[in-house]
Amino acid sequence: MSKIKLFCFPYAGGSAQVYHQWSKELHPKIDLVLIELAGRGRRIGEPFYDNFNELIDDVFNQIHQDILNTPYAFFGHSLGALIAYELTEKINKHKMAGPKHLFYSGKSVPHVLQEKEIIFHLLNDKEFKKEVIKLGGTPPEFFQHPELEELFLPVLKNDFKMAEKYIFNGSIQRYSKDVTVLLGKEDIFTAEQCHEWSNYTSGICKLFYFNGGHFFIHDEMNKISEIINGTLI
Repeated sequence: MSKIKLFCFPYAGGSAQVYHQWSKELHPKIDLVLIELAGRGRRIGEPFYDNFNELIDDVFNQIHQDILNTPYAFFGHSLGALIAYELTEKINKHKMAGPKHLFYSGKSVPHVLQEKEIIFHLLNDKEFKKEVIKLGGTPPEFFQHPELEELFLPVLKNDFKMAEKYIFNGSIQRYSKDVTVLLGKEDIFTAEQCHEWSNYTSGICKLFYFNGGHFFIHDEMNKISEIINGTLI
């Protein structure tokens, strides 16, 4: 039975395990591949990335052998969507076969600057925790356990730093592969930032909106799995 690999990239502060439950919902022909970033999960002892390029180089080195002779797709949420985009750019520069499909979740287009009232990584720890809790996805109780906070807070803050210091350096590359964009109805992105994803493909760009804010993926696993199955199989 021919399979397609689905590489999944986590959001800021997240481990690869945020996608673990998807294996129960995805079609048997979809091989779920969870990408772990340095400094968390099974790689918790490794140093953080200094910049976004270092992150992309690391992920590319993890997957480049696995994408040589098999069809594959990318799914990324928030920071993970940016990873999926930049990784596709790197693969294209190496003249390798690109992903069959790209799922961008909870992320505005890279080339449209988002005016931010708050620069998260510059906040002190107290203010940072307060603002992160407002985003959702991280329960306040999490920061009430010192041993967890000691591990989690530096990871989260470093991820925010990389995302907030990211600079879109190139022109928009319009690939022939179809794109699916998944967004929360209550997220902060404008209509322009969402619909501009259609400029990144000469194929089909589908947008799906879900109830909830930035972390809708935690409550919409079944619907998202249906979309992935219907798209890839």
